[in-house]
Amino acid sequence: MISEKQFNKEIDIIIANAIREDVGDGDHSSLACISEDARGSAKLLVKDEGIIAGIDFARQVFEYVDPGLVLDIKIKDGSPVKYGDVCFYVSGLSQSILKSERLVLNAMQRMSAIATKTNEYVKLLEGTNTKILDTRKTTPGIRVLEKWAVKIGGGENHRFALYDMVMLKDNHIDFCGGITKAIEKTKRYLENNHLDLKIIVEARNLAEIEEILRTEGVYRILIDNFNYEDTRKAVELINGKSLTESSGGITLETARKYAECGVDYISSGALTHSVYNMDLSLKAVK
Repeated sequence: MISEKQFNKEIDIIIANAIREDVGDGDHSSLACISEDARGSAKLLVKDEGIIAGIDFARQVFEYVDPGLVLDIKIKDGSPVKYGDVCFYVSGLSQSILKSERLVLNAMQRMSAIATKTNEYVKLLEGTNTKILDTRKTTPGIRVLEKWAVKIGGGENHRFALYDMVMLKDNHIDFCGGITKAIEKTKRYLENNHLDLKIIVEARNLAEIEEILRTEGVYRILIDNFNYEDTRKAVELINGKSLTESSGGITLETARKYAECGVDYISSGALTHSVYNMDLSLKAVK
């Protein structure tokens, strides 16, 4: 996974680019009718229910826009919320609050939706040894926010991007000319380039799992689009030689059954690509 330094760098890039995109040469609506020295307060109001996420990101947005803004946090990231809850109050220059508003809401609404959905999977898998993972099926430009939300919801992050883990999927294997060849070439590549990266290999059937197991050095085997029976057989075949991950269209309706097959992880792109934003508002306190 990415380092804390890289994580913070990604957050800084997102905030700077989002403010550039949204504010441009000025928030003329606010500049036109609100005095530059006018001060006020606003509250983050929940109009939905679920798991709140993005409060710490909001703090960073307010600090970027105006270090003089003061945030009074009432509910922390990862907490369950319901209609009518107030997560925080922000006070300071009114123009600064308004300049920050849309970025804070856009990010928090999506992050909270992702955290809420992730938490549904986490609760569903309670009592098993299986953990829920996200994927790279994220919104371009804000991946770090979406993966952050997964963690807030109780899930775990898969690789962050193409550079922090090797994942040999069906196309890599087919383009390379086979599983064994792809694994061996990857191991040589990592050694020659002094890279310490874990290797995950996708299997499309039990025969491919048997072939993967004949080569050492595979950290995790991706059991992709298997039915329950074959997933159980795959776990038995692997027998702890590598970690196991089920993927491929797994839903809230099927996740528990896959977990009961004994896999270590279930990955789901739906955590980040199929969510409905939580309804939140930033309202002036009169």
